[in-house]
Amino acid sequence: MCRAVRWLGQHLGRRGTFLAILGIGKTCFGVGFIVQPPSTRGLELLTDRCPLSAWAWVWILAGLVTFGSAWLRIGRDGYGFIAAMIPPALWATAYTSAVFTGAFPRGGFIAVWYLTAHVGVIMWASTVPEYSVPPAPRRARKGGAP
Repeated sequence: MCRAVRWLGQHLGRRGTFLAILGIGKTCFGVGFIVQPPSTRGLELLTDRCPLSAWAWVWILAGLVTFGSAWLRIGRDGYGFIAAMIPPALWATAYTSAVFTGAFPRGGFIAVWYLTAHVGVIMWASTVPEYSVPPAPRRARKGGAP
């Protein structure tokens, strides 16, 4: 088991592992909307156009694209990061709209959570290089003993 996990980690790398975990999470989140639909309070901007089950498929498809992108080489995995940002950005937009219409005042906090914990983290992770070497300690740079 450890050998398989090690091989998978080496094959996917840091970015791929992040995309795989994110893809699985988004897919499960979307399936959860279909299996046990939550309250749609604050999501009226979306649910006025399509039922929540249709929006669940946005999460599922984004999750599958994100997971699939984990297996691509660096530089070609960008679509996974873009796909990962779409559902939380939609949810943040809907909750922000609900704040301005007065339908769900608490939606502003949820929107900020989606924008920081989801969109922000994904944007940051998309810029992280696959391999990076930390700088040498100051003592080693000045010729001091290690």
